[in-house]
Amino acid sequence: MRMVIFFIRQNLTLYGISKNGTQKNRISMTNIENLSIEQLAGQRLMVGFEGTEFSKELEFLIRDLKVGGIILFSINIENPGQLKTLCQSIQKFALSCGQPPMFIAIDQEGGTVARLRKPHFKEFAGVPELETESDAQSFARDMAAELSKLGINMNMAPVMDVAPKNIDSIMKMRIFAHDPQKVSEMGRIIIKEHQNQNIMAVAKHFPGIGRTTLDSHLDMPELSVTKNDLESFDLIPFNTAFEVQVAGIMLSHIRYTDIDSKWPASLSEKIAHDLLRTQMGYNGLVMTDDLDMGAIINHYDIYTVIHQILLADVDLALICHKGPNIELAFEEIKKNISENTGLRGKNEASLSRIMTHKNKFLKKHQAI
Repeated sequence: MRMVIFFIRQNLTLYGISKNGTQKNRISMTNIENLSIEQLAGQRLMVGFEGTEFSKELEFLIRDLKVGGIILFSINIENPGQLKTLCQSIQKFALSCGQPPMFIAIDQEGGTVARLRKPHFKEFAGVPELETESDAQSFARDMAAELSKLGINMNMAPVMDVAPKNIDSIMKMRIFAHDPQKVSEMGRIIIKEHQNQNIMAVAKHFPGIGRTTLDSHLDMPELSVTKNDLESFDLIPFNTAFEVQVAGIMLSHIRYTDIDSKWPASLSEKIAHDLLRTQMGYNGLVMTDDLDMGAIINHYDIYTVIHQILLADVDLALICHKGPNIELAFEEIKKNISENTGLRGKNEASLSRIMTHKNKFLKKHQAI
């Protein structure tokens, strides 16, 4: 089996995994380590599945495609006992396959976007109802505690978008406020309270979708705003998120035509690499929004999508629904990083970021 050597410079600890996927002793990440091409590819994927129990589908995703994360939806959830068992089974099986611990993510913003609902789970108000910083602190502390006891380690929240008052924004029911400063302060609290309990927070939807009126689940919105427009309004909360070391950033599926006339943010080297990483200095996890959404599948095939993600330094490709695109994405990542030296180097940098966050937040799932 062809091996790819990658160099990781952080003084952290990681699983040692042999080329056939078996568990070895943990090693220092200051060493050079060999990972199989399959592991280098699979860790870049966060995927959805069907069902409420551990299944052959999950076995295939973890053992064969070696995916780095699973995202949960309402179709995967019945009650607390079932959900905790499911999460434990996912981690246990990954460990038995010699895989690093899994990101297990959920969209639990509160209000209109929440996967955990009554009568079996505590239901949280939408963030527009949070008036004070004390409200936000209690809200986030309780939410993170709920996720932690269930075995979930990543929340696709908070929403850091800002919607101007004079726009019928698609985000009007999901934002903290119309003021960037208030969004910043409330978001800061949500992030810190989550990450204090080892729940990775993911700020979304970079570089801001509060100005849009078309839902990207249906098709791709376009927004004509300059970088200066974004800096003076939309990017203010994201800068605050960076200050408190938010674990992840989710990119929008909006095409910001004044910045990149060809690609939406989720596939844009100009936005993900140039703006987010280089100009704004963010070195955490960067992920796409769901690649099954109309904004993407109506315009691009999976091969084009994967090439752009690798080129743009996006760490995690999010494919939320069962289907051929998950396996096709895995094979396309393998192909790209095998044949393109430049993309291989970018992939190695992404693996460094992914493993750094797994080491920091998922220690309880690591082998002794």
